[in-house]
Amino acid sequence: MRLLVIGYVWPEPNSSAAGSRMMQLLNCFYKNQWQISFASPAQQTDHMADLSTLGIQTEHIELNNTSFDHYITDKKPHIVIFDRFMMEEQFGWRVEKFSPDSLRVLNTEDLHSLRQARHLALKQNRVFQTEDLYNDHGIREIAAIHRCDLTLMISEMETKLLIDKFQVPETHVYHLPFMLPAPTKINALTPFEERQHFISIGNFRHAPNWDAVLQLKTDIWPKIRKRLPKAELHIYGAYPPPKATQLHNAKEGFLVKGWAEDAQEVMQNARICLAPLRFGAGIKGKLVEAMQMGTPSITTQIGAEAMHGLLPWNGVITDNIETFIDAAVSLYEDKTNWLLMQKNGHEILQSRYQAQEWEPKLINRLQLQTKLKESLRKKHFLGLMLRHHSLKSTQYMSQWIELKNKLEKE
Repeated sequence: MRLLVIGYVWPEPNSSAAGSRMMQLLNCFYKNQWQISFASPAQQTDHMADLSTLGIQTEHIELNNTSFDHYITDKKPHIVIFDRFMMEEQFGWRVEKFSPDSLRVLNTEDLHSLRQARHLALKQNRVFQTEDLYNDHGIREIAAIHRCDLTLMISEMETKLLIDKFQVPETHVYHLPFMLPAPTKINALTPFEERQHFISIGNFRHAPNWDAVLQLKTDIWPKIRKRLPKAELHIYGAYPPPKATQLHNAKEGFLVKGWAEDAQEVMQNARICLAPLRFGAGIKGKLVEAMQMGTPSITTQIGAEAMHGLLPWNGVITDNIETFIDAAVSLYEDKTNWLLMQKNGHEILQSRYQAQEWEPKLINRLQLQTKLKESLRKKHFLGLMLRHHSLKSTQYMSQWIELKNKLEKE
């Protein structure tokens, strides 16, 4: 099977959950001996994964340029995966025109418009409503989902939202959580007595993470520190801006560490993970990583959303700041309860995120979707209509930009 992934960015598995998710997908296809190509218009980075280790061919592609038409014509992929809806907007019409037999798949990472709408509601100090998604960003993202043959959704809640509220056919959306190796046995993890301090981790470029850091600095950590004067909060994350490093204060035990060379090591050294997320979407890589390293976490309803089903959480879930603080202090000192929460995390991983369960399901679904793509396309009239109208306008706009760029160079 020939596969082309069109990435919004080059995958950085040690920087973000989105990067980890992409590598999980690529590893799955590699295990099944698919012929993989990864192309992106983004600049390469220091932290990007070396895709050549998986035998993946890489290519820098340009926006609004006919060179992509020749590229995909030569590749003749059976499946094209757009990593985030912006790539479908840019390249979808070209894929349809120059490789019409390719199965078009959208990998969302999370529902971007949901995260943005929740952020706006928070800024306006009001409760989020589904109607908040009826904006430019939301309409664009939902339209891209309808245009694709299949959309991979990491969150059960968001999958249900698309089906129930936005009329995406169940045949066109697939819930696919993180695909992880079997969890490390609990007795092989660093024990309670050898751990110390609190940890918060997340890419600083991701708005929910930065908001959480500010929450910790102003409202949460001073009260925890007052009750646990020897404890420290270690804050890790890729791309810390000056405004983040300026928050570092050793006297207060508020330590902004920045990039972690080994995120799993620092997570396993910590006793508690703090994630006071007030908005966001998808499922949270930092909290999955905490479970993998046996580190209980204190988080919010948004933080734990769609992550544990009916299973008990590996810590405490609360939107109340005082309860959050009490839970952090209590769990930090209570070994018996701490061990119970660690066990809860292990059970969540085993029951919900096993690669050996999800990888065959994904391959089977893609193969079935490829076989049925023509009949499913005809049945989804809304998708046909959106492709006709939207992609024609995108095509002509792209061609106009390309011509304009050529004339400016002459």
